[in-house]
Amino acid sequence: MVQLDAIQKHILAEVADLHEVPAGAYNFRANGQLAGRNSTAHIEISSKADGTGIDIRIAPGTKNESVHIPVVVSASGLKETVYNDFYVGDGSDVLIVAGCGIDNCGRQDAEHDGVHRFYVGKNAKVRYVEKHYGSGSGGGKRILNPQTEVYMEDGSSMEMEMVQIKGVDSTQRMTIAELKKDARLVVRERLMTHGDQQAVSGYRVSLNGEGSSADVVSRSVARDASFQKFDACIVGNAPCSGHTECDSIIMDRGKILAVPSLEANNVDAQLVHEAAIGKIAGDQIVKLMTLGLSEQQAEEQIINGFLK
Repeated sequence: MVQLDAIQKHILAEVADLHEVPAGAYNFRANGQLAGRNSTAHIEISSKADGTGIDIRIAPGTKNESVHIPVVVSASGLKETVYNDFYVGDGSDVLIVAGCGIDNCGRQDAEHDGVHRFYVGKNAKVRYVEKHYGSGSGGGKRILNPQTEVYMEDGSSMEMEMVQIKGVDSTQRMTIAELKKDARLVVRERLMTHGDQQAVSGYRVSLNGEGSSADVVSRSVARDASFQKFDACIVGNAPCSGHTECDSIIMDRGKILAVPSLEANNVDAQLVHEAAIGKIAGDQIVKLMTLGLSEQQAEEQIINGFLK
């Protein structure tokens, strides 16, 4: 594995909770170049022939194994688009950890756009964690535009944890999912913006098979003059159940726009959307201040608990 500098190691810890080389399969990318790779007996990682990304093939029946594919960017002016395809074999049960961190101390924008496509086999289970993080004192922006596509076979399930809590100036994320019979998708998104940052998060989930289900929940905080848009659409094409929820705190001059969309194309499609956007209740702050916290400390305590 290529030696990473202190900044890159810090980013790696933030986006993948890694302080050392993990056990199992991994692919590390730093400033547009491969920094380390390991395949296992059941998980093979290989570069695409055209150099645009990697293929991850997980053998049928693989259980209790993990794949880490973090990206770190510390070069101002770097812009890249990477395509990663995951082929998850029937009956497997795996953890996949992705994420990207950008430390930009220069004047030019730095941007990483990742396209992740998941082909989840019959009765397979996937837990997917994707964290985004930005840092650096430069005037250049930190831009992340992830796109996720999920294609789920009969009886499969996928739990997605999508996190962005600091330092990303602009992000446009889109998640598309298609579910077959008895497939189950759960998404938990956590997002915080500050300054003049902008974040657009879109979902389009098609429930095509009988008994398929989706639960998409976004919890977010917009501070200062930042802007967020949550655009979620669930399409019920069969007897199915779908739920979306936008639960947000707005502070200062922040703005949040929630755009729900439900399309029921089957009489037995049960689809629900919930939304709650508002400021922190004053009595919550007062109660914490009676314990000796300042108003600012009380706000931070509430926000930290809300985004867990």
